Amino acid sequence: MNSVRAIIFDFNGTLSDDEPILCEIYRDLFAGYGRPLSAQQYFDELAGHSEEEIMRRWLGPDVDLESAVAERIARYRATVRDGSSIGEPVRAAVRYAAEHVPLAIVSGAARAEIEPVVEAAGLAPFFRATVSADEVMHGKPHPEGYLRALELLGDDLQPGHVIAFEDTEAGVSSAKAAGMRCIAVRGTLEPERLRAADELVAGITPTLLHSLLDD
Repeated sequence: MNSVRAIIFDFNGTLSDDEPILCEIYRDLFAGYGRPLSAQQYFDELAGHSEEEIMRRWLGPDVDLESAVAERIARYRATVRDGSSIGEPVRAAVRYAAEHVPLAIVSGAARAEIEPVVEAAGLAPFFRATVSADEVMHGKPHPEGYLRALELLGDDLQPGHVIAFEDTEAGVSSAKAAGMRCIAVRGTLEPERLRAADELVAGITPTLLHSLLDD
């Protein structure tokens, strides 16, 4: 019997090919606060962290978090609400995986931005649980989100039987700290920054999921 009993996906940059979109949204938003941000700075210092952590790191501890986060989410939803940031290979991979094991999403994004995109892509029925930034005290690289997903998936699931897909250092650290096998997806960061992952892949495809679940 295959040892993989569940799969958990990060959202931004993993399920949803949107890190460049997020980068531009943050750049425009932060410029309005008088704190310009370069693309290099975003990927070097901010990508993969929770919304609140990104805001605090760049805008300082006195920022009106509620207002800044609401504006960022509104801009994101306006850009990707049609689900187009989730490509067909990823959609097919998710559909195939859901036929074999329970699936979940663990993300530093807000539920209000995850759910519309997943639903528009036709994938909402395939996920048993979603743990968003709204539901944890500690964002990635802390393992809280992954451990919460483990509880929600139930069935006495052990972390060693779970594969997590991530695209950033913070995400890989979070999944590994929770005791899970982590597969990192190329694209957001340079490969050397993802070396803590158990495996590095070019993307999430049906062929990859077949190889993981049909062993």
